[in-house]
This record gives sequence, structure tokens and C-alpha cells, in this order.
Amino acid sequence: MSLAKQGLWVLAIAAAVLVIWVLYVPAARPLLDRVGLLGPMERIGIVTSDTGATASPNPRSAGMGGPARVIARPPEQRRIDDIVTAIGTGIARRSVTVAPEIEGRVVALGAASGDRVAEGTVLVELDSQAARIAVARAELVLADAREDLERLSRLSTSGAVTDLQRREAELARRTAELELEQARFELSQHRVLAPVQGWVGILEVEVGDQVSRGAVITRLDDRSSIEVDFRVPERLVGRIALGDRVQAAPLSAGAAALEGTVSALDNRVDEASRTLRIRATIPNPEDRLRPGMAFTIRISLPGEPRPAVDPLAIQWGSDGAFVWVVREGRAQRVKVQILQRNADSVLIQAALRPDDLVVIEGVQALRPNASVEVVEPSGSLGATLAPSRS
Repeated sequence: MSLAKQGLWVLAIAAAVLVIWVLYVPAARPLLDRVGLLGPMERIGIVTSDTGATASPNPRSAGMGGPARVIARPPEQRRIDDIVTAIGTGIARRSVTVAPEIEGRVVALGAASGDRVAEGTVLVELDSQAARIAVARAELVLADAREDLERLSRLSTSGAVTDLQRREAELARRTAELELEQARFELSQHRVLAPVQGWVGILEVEVGDQVSRGAVITRLDDRSSIEVDFRVPERLVGRIALGDRVQAAPLSAGAAALEGTVSALDNRVDEASRTLRIRATIPNPEDRLRPGMAFTIRISLPGEPRPAVDPLAIQWGSDGAFVWVVREGRAQRVKVQILQRNADSVLIQAALRPDDLVVIEGVQALRPNASVEVVEPSGSLGATLAPSRS
């Protein structure tokens, strides 16, 4: 026998084996379809569009030659999450710079760096000897003015005191009272108090230092909560509102994300960057955060509703992702675009009809236009379809 005849016999046998494989092996058609050979074979008549399904012994069918049994569900409508991320810098809930109102020498420190103090706590005490002398002098002047006024009041009944003298005595007493009040106020300025509650920063002075008016002694931060300023594109104006939840993750390694809320929105968009400034408040009960830290801000905004299908329904072919749908009792392939993957669903964009059922189980036995029976995943039927999840 010549080599040409032998080659023809080999081709004929290979074609016969291929046809038998397509007819009796359920997984053959999807495989040939993925590599692009099923369509040409159907067009030249090697296999027909329906023969394989009716002749193949489908283990998922109710009986030999019956329709493919599948589990299918209508797609749900879920909103796709629009995730907004930004980088922001933390600031304290309240932060003040502590400085004396007068000059003086430091004689005592009422707190140490890093202490948490209440509002009104003495932080620094300045030498107040001269101020105390001024208070004592003002008290003496006031006492003398009061005695003069009382004496004139007693003499006024005898007519020896004029109204002018009485008014001058009253003015002297009032002036002495104001001078005493001024002296006491200046004495109080020698004690630098905490204007708010919070944590004391590094003290810049020591006992014995001579400080001038307005010199920075320390910074006082109330970090019971941290406020983070960040910016978002102007397209999000109107979509973010006060009270919206945010996740803030410090950029420092190993720090977990924290929950917070939007606490302030700027009243205008920055013309240069076309962004809107937003402030979020992050609770800090364990005092693990510090002002000045960098944070990654994440906000989930509800987007447009999209079809959501079970992750098992997503299949892949040579032209990308697709799902099998049941239309009028037959299987159809529908190309999909995956928009978002969640733990229990996949949001897709596809040309689905309102009455479509998306196949979840039994996809291995399907081919285009094959007859399909939709069953429930319970009892022995569910056990038959269970292997498709493996």
C-alpha cells in the first residue's frame, strides 16, 4: 500500500474517532468550542448541532438522551461600589500653642512632656514676687479709699462735706478697686494654665529659664480623636455627605484600618486642582494615633445597579468571559464583562434578558442551543450535580 493511501486511512480513522468523541463525550463540545473547531465541524457536516446532546450519555441528564439538567437562577440587581481612595494628614481634635502673656523667670513646672492634663492645669509658674507686692499695695490703697469715703459719709449729715468731695471720694474708691483687680490679673499671668485638656508636648523651658512674652513653651493636643484632611475629585461633589462612613488606614506598617465619619466639607472646589477638601474624624480611644500621621482614606459610594451572578457561573473561552443562560428551555452563551468581584457574587455587564436564568451548576454538559432542564439543588439531584463545584 502506498504512503498516500496509508495517509488517507489514518485521516479517515482520526476523523471517525473525532466524531465518536464529539458524539459520546460530553466535555468534547465545550473544548472544541473554546479552541474554535466546533463551528467549522458543524458547517461542513462532520457533526450536527443537536446530535451530540441527544446521542451522548450525559451523566447529568435525567436519562439517556434527555435534556441537560442544570441549576440556574435569575441574576440579582446589586449596586456596584464606587471606591474612592485618597491620602490625608491627621491633625488633633484641638491643638493650641502655649505661651506666656508676660516676661519672667521660670520657678516651677506643673507638668512634664507627654502628660495628659485637664483644662486649667498649671503648666509653668513664673517668678511673681513683684506682682504680689503690687497686689498688696493695691489692697492698701483700696482700704484707705474706703475709709475716706466712710468718713465723708458720716460728716455729710452735719453739712461739713460738699457733694463734690463725696463724689471725689467715691471715684477714688472705685479707682482703687480697679487697680487691685488689675494687680491680681497681672499676678495670675505668672501661672501659665492649660487652655484645653490634652497631652503636653515637649516642654521648651526649664526651671530658671528667662522667657519673654509670646515665647512658645509647648504645644497641647487633644487627640481623643484625629481629624484627617484629604481631597477628592470634583466629580464626587454631591455624592459625599456629612456623616458618611470612611476607612482610614495609617501608612505606618502593620496598622489596621479604622472606622470614621465625614465631619466637614469645604464650601468650594479648588480651582487649581479641581478637588474638594474634606475632613474625616477618626476616634482614637487607645491613643495609638498622632497628629501629623499620613492616612489612606477609603470611601465606598453606591453606584449604578448591575446584574450580580454566582461566581461559579463565570466561564472562560477563547474570546473572554461568558455565562450560560437558559432561554425558552435552551442554553445560550452570553458574553460578559466583569465589573466587580465580591465574596459571594460577581457584578457583570451583559446583554441579559429579563427572563434569563443564569446557569450555576451543570455547565460542563452545555453547548449552544442545547435542550436544558432546570432543577433544584436538593436530594439526590443535588448530589448528582455536586461534582461541578469541585
